[in-house]
Amino acid sequence: MNDGRRHLLGMSDVDDTDIERILETAAGFEDVVERDVKKVPTLRGRTVVNLFYESSTRTSSSFELAAKRLSADVVSVKAAGSSVDKGESLKDTVRTLNAYKPNIIVIRHPQIGAAHLTAKWSDAHVVNAGDGKHQHPTQSLLDLYTIKKRLGRLKDVKVAIVGDVLHSRVARSNIEGFQMMGLDVTLVGPPALIPPGIEEATGVKVSDDPESMSEADVIYVLRMQHERMEPGQNFVPTLREYARTWGVNSRRVKPGQVVMHPGPMNRGVEIAPDVADSGVSLVEDQVEAGLIVRMAVLYDLMNRPSIGTVIDFRERTGEWGAA
Repeated sequence: MNDGRRHLLGMSDVDDTDIERILETAAGFEDVVERDVKKVPTLRGRTVVNLFYESSTRTSSSFELAAKRLSADVVSVKAAGSSVDKGESLKDTVRTLNAYKPNIIVIRHPQIGAAHLTAKWSDAHVVNAGDGKHQHPTQSLLDLYTIKKRLGRLKDVKVAIVGDVLHSRVARSNIEGFQMMGLDVTLVGPPALIPPGIEEATGVKVSDDPESMSEADVIYVLRMQHERMEPGQNFVPTLREYARTWGVNSRRVKPGQVVMHPGPMNRGVEIAPDVADSGVSLVEDQVEAGLIVRMAVLYDLMNRPSIGTVIDFRERTGEWGAA
């Protein structure tokens, strides 16, 4: 980033001060999305390209809406139906889009490192919207926002990340982001779905006892990442057995606990409908946070203030007026 471009390729691209600034900026944007006119002109005249090589609902729609709420020009490119179907490489696709002089490229790709290559091949700021089982940094940021808003703090919050950690980019980003902000993280799941050596490598706690979820303030549920498993690999005997042993249901959740899930949910497998649709579920809160946090990330990349400076949009609403 010495060339003046700033990227969000993984949680290692931010520190605790950056995270605090982004979360505070997102809080300011809450007022914007509640107004009758839900746009501000902060990115007017800027161009954001959303380049998605994987299916997505929450991430792609929230990034597109976030850019539009900031008054940016938005180009959304899906791999299906594009020149990718004709065999065009990632490099050629990125260079083609780079010719349009975008300010920011948001990319989701099934291969680890695709976002880093995009940053190498383009002149834009790059946001990693998920690369294989590597990283998904904006998910970690919106999860931190959701937890802080609901519990009122981050420091020493106990989080049990439950399920398929081995194939989850959300888990990798959350382990890094949560620890950076002082949360206490325990990975809970079948040994086959916990990365070997992760306890020593990261300092998290690991448990193969489903009852250890009871010690957490937040139960963070992961789905089985079948699309990232090699054909023929069987990490659990059956999904029914997995649901019986590891599924988060109303009997598992204790009073005072909240439950999170990055989506999409496999109801009846890793999470029961009686939990997903209950008052302990923060799934909808996560979706709402996704929009304003991604607005804050796009804003921050283009308009980063001095370290420690927080932009309070509630105080500046009158200055902007209707977009």
